[in-house]
Amino acid sequence: MYKIVKKEVLNQAVELMEVHAPFVARKCEAGQFVIVRVDEDGERVPLTIADYDREKETVTIIYQVVGYSTELLSKKKAGDFVCDFVGPLGKPAPLHKVDHVIGVAGGVGAAPLYPQLRKLHEMGVKVDVIIGGRSAEFVILEEKFKEFCDHVYIATNDGSKGKEGFVTDVLTELIEKGEKFDEVIAIGPLIMMKSVVNVTKPLNIPTGVSLNPVMIDGTGMCGGCRVTVGGKTQFACVDGPDFDGFLVDFDECMMRQGMYKEEEHQCRMGRGAQ
Repeated sequence: MYKIVKKEVLNQAVELMEVHAPFVARKCEAGQFVIVRVDEDGERVPLTIADYDREKETVTIIYQVVGYSTELLSKKKAGDFVCDFVGPLGKPAPLHKVDHVIGVAGGVGAAPLYPQLRKLHEMGVKVDVIIGGRSAEFVILEEKFKEFCDHVYIATNDGSKGKEGFVTDVLTELIEKGEKFDEVIAIGPLIMMKSVVNVTKPLNIPTGVSLNPVMIDGTGMCGGCRVTVGGKTQFACVDGPDFDGFLVDFDECMMRQGMYKEEEHQCRMGRGAQ
C-alpha cells in the first residue's frame, strides 16, 4: 500500500497527488511513468511522473478525471492509500545539451513536460514553454514553469488567458519573429502534437513527443501500446514513451486510440450503476 501525502485539485477536471513511493522516487527520471491500481479489484492506470523528491521519497502524479478508475482515485484524500504504484517504467526522456529548447504543452501534457524542461534547465539549457488550455482554468503549472523558464507563453481556445488560439499559433509567431530553437518538446493530445510537428518538420527543428496509447501491463508483453515509428513497430511502454515526432505515424495512433471508446463508455456506465 502506498500512502497519499498530498492531494490538490488543480481545476474541475485535473488533480495532483503526491504519493510516498520510496523505490520509485529513488530511481525515476524525467519522462518515465508509473502504473497505479486504486484497489485490489482496480484496473491498471498508466500515469506520467510529474515530479519526484528523492529525500522525501515521494512521487507526484497529475491526472485528469475522465473515467471510472480516475474517479475512484479522485475520491482518495491525503492520508489514504492506493493499492499499487509500480515503476519507474519506460525510458527516461532523451534530453540533449543544446542552447535553446521550447516545450509545448496541451492541457494535462504540462505535467510530463515539467520535469523534462526542469532537467534541461539544470543541464544549462535555456528553456521556454507554451502552455495551452481550453480556457484559463485549464492552464496548469504556469507558476511552476516560471521558476526556471525564461519565457512562459499561454494560449487558450477562448482567449480568457494569453493568446486566443492554439499553441501552434504561438509557436509559429515566435519562429516568424526570428526566435531560434534547437529542439522542441511537444506533449499533449495527439492532434496537438501532430500539429506541432507540421510546424517544425518543414523547418527541420528536431521535435520530441510523448505517446500515451492504450497500455495494460507496462512491460511490452500485452502489445496494446504498439505504435509505428519510422515505419517500425515500437511499444510505448518500453521503447518510449518519448519518440522522434518526425517519425511517428500520428494518424494510426489516433485511429487506435479511439478503438475502445464504446467499451469504455459501457464499462463506466455499468460500474457507475452498481
